[in-house]
Amino acid sequence: MSFALVDGNNFYVSCERVFNPALNDKPVVVLSNNDGCVVSRSAEAKALGIKMAAPWFKIRDEAEKLGVMAFSSNYALYADMSNRMMSILAGFSPHQEVYSIDECFLGLQGLKEPDREVWGQTIRQRVRQWTGLSVGVGIGPTRTLSKLANHCAKMHLAGNDWVCDLATLSKNEQDALLATLPVGTVWGVGWRLGRTLRDLGIATVLDLKRADPKTLRRRFSVTMEKTVAELNGSPCIDIHDLAEAKRQVICSRSFGQLVSNEASLREAVAHFTALAAEKLRAQSSRTESVHIYIRTPAHRDDLPQHHGSLTIPLPEPTDDTLILTRLALWALKKIYREGYRYLKAGIVLSELSAAHQGQMSLIGLSGSHPALMRTLDQINARWGRGTLVSGAEGKRLDWPMRRNRMSPSYTTKWQELMTATAG
Repeated sequence: MSFALVDGNNFYVSCERVFNPALNDKPVVVLSNNDGCVVSRSAEAKALGIKMAAPWFKIRDEAEKLGVMAFSSNYALYADMSNRMMSILAGFSPHQEVYSIDECFLGLQGLKEPDREVWGQTIRQRVRQWTGLSVGVGIGPTRTLSKLANHCAKMHLAGNDWVCDLATLSKNEQDALLATLPVGTVWGVGWRLGRTLRDLGIATVLDLKRADPKTLRRRFSVTMEKTVAELNGSPCIDIHDLAEAKRQVICSRSFGQLVSNEASLREAVAHFTALAAEKLRAQSSRTESVHIYIRTPAHRDDLPQHHGSLTIPLPEPTDDTLILTRLALWALKKIYREGYRYLKAGIVLSELSAAHQGQMSLIGLSGSHPALMRTLDQINARWGRGTLVSGAEGKRLDWPMRRNRMSPSYTTKWQELMTATAG
């Protein structure tokens, strides 16, 4: 059994470059909500020392002097390009597991034995030709090792050019390669857990591979034990185990400008509630607790401060947008205070249960609309989020995120399609 991990290279930046070739070979960054922090960097921006998650307001002047071009996150564009890329990759294996917006695993089981490096290069060429996007391909006997192989492919380690098949390396060559990689490189470890492991003397991927799995299970979790097994070539981490339903659903945003009127806050809270309810239904969950909060900017000493919040326990679980919106707006009315300028609002849905489980209440929540919710999700999935919304969400004129540097939605809005003119 083997797996390939296909990953978009600097995905958000790559999407911007597809429709704006003038950005090629230039330092480019994409910013987070409200143009806050750097969330994607071109290789040229990395070479200039631009750090991931760097606050844009702190580095903007110096970055612009260096010729760095910054863009607001264009989520509609990135999601559509992701769908196109994943559709292409599905043609290379009947076993596809989409892991994130720019990553998916392809199972090689059942396929005719290909020259796997040539197969990987074919994937790269097909995606590039049909979408303009660049991807890296890592191939290994487990998902964890395929992720490491993908890292090596993108870093051009061990002589690999965007495609790395660990099977082409001997065991000694593999171990020598793993000895050069920090333990935080391993899928699911990261920098925080990596720091703890380094304190235990496990500094490299090879150290983790050779560590005692039972000891790590007692010290950390069964997932860490499985990670060690995967590093030793035994597949035991299932993608569905990693994508288990969340225990909370949170949807919150900082506004593009301070909001002082209740009507705008109502629109924002209704919108966030609709997004949270959609996430609930997507993971087949329901909630028994709704928490709403609003906040003024804590860093503004010149403004009066008010942080209001309220939690509503429900008599029975629900995933209905209209019911949750009604409750959220009732809570907002209780916590809103005139005379304040609010920076942020949010909703937290907790006490989650599976949609097919849960004790019904004798009192119950009136007005549930399961058929309507299915129709709502189907329409928005087909025509784009926001196609069909509740009236409570309004027109959203004065509270949306600040995205002053956003490129056109080249693939999802008719009025923003690229045009060609004859010379």
